[in-house]
Amino acid sequence: MKPVTFLIALLGLAACDAQVESRKEAVPAAERAAPAPAAAPLTAAGPAATVQPDADEGQQWAASVVELTPLTHQGDRTVKMFGTAGGDPAMNGLYTHVAFFDSPAEGWRVFRIGDFLDYRVLSESPGRVDLEIDESVMDEATGNIGSRKRRLIVGWALATDGSAPATVTVTPAR
Repeated sequence: MKPVTFLIALLGLAACDAQVESRKEAVPAAERAAPAPAAAPLTAAGPAATVQPDADEGQQWAASVVELTPLTHQGDRTVKMFGTAGGDPAMNGLYTHVAFFDSPAEGWRVFRIGDFLDYRVLSESPGRVDLEIDESVMDEATGNIGSRKRRLIVGWALATDGSAPATVTVTPAR
């Protein structure tokens, strides 16, 4: 498209809705969204503490968490799905995990579910979460990268003593 033609089309589209400001006045004041009040900046109330970077190598891994989904239908057990960035972004790259809080002494028991582009929790019940995943796939014959959606059932046995499961299962689903 020529630049002049593009400019004329753009100006024409902009003129199509020139009366939007006058229509705003037709909406009753009670129905208009009120702007959020601006928060006043905080004032220091003591000396600042200087914090150094954590020397623990494990903290680097924790900082790469880019997606977090608490699972809320697991009774008293604390369970979450999370994804960490770190794979090849051209081919998936979201390392997806399910984690169970075991105890303050033991910490979390973490299971890697797979390497996907993204995941979405479809449903959840005690000992189970149904996922829809988006993932990259490569056509071996052509080398072209495409994408697909799949569904998975992630399951685990509920321990009677409340401990974290020893294993989880990942089952293809429809």
